[in-house]
Amino acid sequence: MKLGIIGFGGRMNSMVNTLLKAEPQLTVVGFVDTAPEAALARVPEKDRGSVGVFQTIGEMVEATRPDALAIGSRCDSHARLAIEASAFGLPLFLEKPVATRMEDALALEEAFRSDPCPVLVSFPLRASLVCQQAKRLLDLKTAGGIEHLLAVNYVPYGKNYFDMWYRDYSVTQGLFIQKATHDFDYLAFLAGAPITRVAAMSSCGRVHQDASRKSEPLNPDVQYFESIGFPETGMNEDSSSALLEFANGAKGVYTQVFFSKRGAKRGAVVSGLHGKVEFDFYTGEIRGTRHREPVNTLVTIEGKDAHFGGDARLAENFLAMVRDGAPSLAPLRTGLQSVYACLAAKASAELGQFLDVRQV
Repeated sequence: MKLGIIGFGGRMNSMVNTLLKAEPQLTVVGFVDTAPEAALARVPEKDRGSVGVFQTIGEMVEATRPDALAIGSRCDSHARLAIEASAFGLPLFLEKPVATRMEDALALEEAFRSDPCPVLVSFPLRASLVCQQAKRLLDLKTAGGIEHLLAVNYVPYGKNYFDMWYRDYSVTQGLFIQKATHDFDYLAFLAGAPITRVAAMSSCGRVHQDASRKSEPLNPDVQYFESIGFPETGMNEDSSSALLEFANGAKGVYTQVFFSKRGAKRGAVVSGLHGKVEFDFYTGEIRGTRHREPVNTLVTIEGKDAHFGGDARLAENFLAMVRDGAPSLAPLRTGLQSVYACLAAKASAELGQFLDVRQV
């Protein structure tokens, strides 16, 4: 299997290594990257002597005839490059978020309206064994009909969004779009319905502050970083939260915190008339509880694979898509629906209003 890569950064490097575990004969035949020397160092050693370095996707496809393409560039270019790649009709692995601005999301939806190529969006949380097992319990009616979802993400590596390239707000457009796109997707997956309405709040510049403001009197707990921006002009959030309404009438609450450092927690409680299903990605525990019966179900997922095992499942799915035309676990529709919800949450926090979510 021959793979062409557009944007060969750290995330795509991890994904290629995961693909190679499932298919050792996979070959990276070419790449397009704005930093070609750094990208070349990430090419698997067995392919480094033969890989092609190209300026455009078209040149790469014409010269190498890949079986599939993968996009792992910076977030603000995902939509544009996916539209460009769609012209070649090859199976496409697309890193999330699939877009960072409404105009890009709309253009992406329009370009793929005729399904020019199969797409797998990088949503490993929905593909993880933890989430899949929670979904099985919900499908068994452990909770009954789903009425409420509560999800949290206390991020232990939150400073990454302030001391790496993620600090550039012009690229990320904030952490609803950069981070919550994962969580909004798996919540919609568990609810069995897309998010249709949101009300959100965010906090910026209270914990993580631009170093240029050191001379101002501040809370002693403030953490300074270079060039992270300002609340007045746009910057990543210290924390953000959203109320969610789903198309089936279920309601939800989501909170993400980027200064927790220790005590990481990421997971959800899904409640229905008859019970609840709760899980934590970090511990791997899924628990089903019946409200009116002394019956509990406890499942523990072992292992600490990347993204809680979700990357491995994405890799297997993508290989099956290329080889056998298998359906995508996370088609473009899921990526667009998540971004529309994230864009609505971002706008809601800015405006202080409930907002409807555009539907694909």
